[in-house]
Amino acid sequence: MSDNPILRLKNISKSFGSTKALEDISLDIHPGKILCLLGDNGAGKSTLIKVISGYHPASSGEIELDGKSVDFSGPREARQSGIATVHQDVGSIPLMSIGRNFFLGAELTKGRGLFQRLDIAQANRIALKEIKRFGISRVKDGGQLVGTMSGGERQVLAIGRAMYFGARVLILDEPTSALGVKEASIVLRFMRKARAEGAAIIFITHNARHAMAVGDNFACLIHGKVAAEFKRGDKTREEVLNLMAGGEQMAELEEDLEAID
Repeated sequence: MSDNPILRLKNISKSFGSTKALEDISLDIHPGKILCLLGDNGAGKSTLIKVISGYHPASSGEIELDGKSVDFSGPREARQSGIATVHQDVGSIPLMSIGRNFFLGAELTKGRGLFQRLDIAQANRIALKEIKRFGISRVKDGGQLVGTMSGGERQVLAIGRAMYFGARVLILDEPTSALGVKEASIVLRFMRKARAEGAAIIFITHNARHAMAVGDNFACLIHGKVAAEFKRGDKTREEVLNLMAGGEQMAELEEDLEAID
């Protein structure tokens, strides 16, 4: 696999009026690697992913995709270029089937002209095949309502959909924050499989345990700046804890990391 980054951020800054949300952010995102973007609430993580995915233009700096400078006019253009964002609230429709949700906005059809209609059976087959490929075995029917799926399964459905439609860079915004231990493990397992298939993953989280369970590279944001950038094994657990939260949250994060041992 190439050592060249698929996505490169060069000195990205973003201001809203007199408020500077991001300052001089430079990061490389590689295919087949998981970059964990760490930081507490208000650190700038959400603003950064909105800049990457085309929601906000950068105030200054440059984004390169495959070595070429890009300036997305909006999220649609970013998606068409292979950058997909999956939010904590995946936006699925509970009373619609798995297959219909999977192809929402890109519906499969059969027939022509006046006889054209949705190919629901094919949509259900493909959706079921894709989520089973990534380890979801409890779901047996693509016609099953999404509302009957667990939180972790819905996350896998959303991420699997993004990959099916050609995402090469997956931005996962706090995908495990509202999940229990078992459900979070489903999503983390999926992330490992997506990485093995060559996807470049940006995993936004404030959960040290989840980050250290899957991460290859790490960047910690504090007040809109990269406070530290390191690889797995480069820093001790004490250093990671200090970077992420400081004194008042130390006990909670230590408990998280002990669960990895």
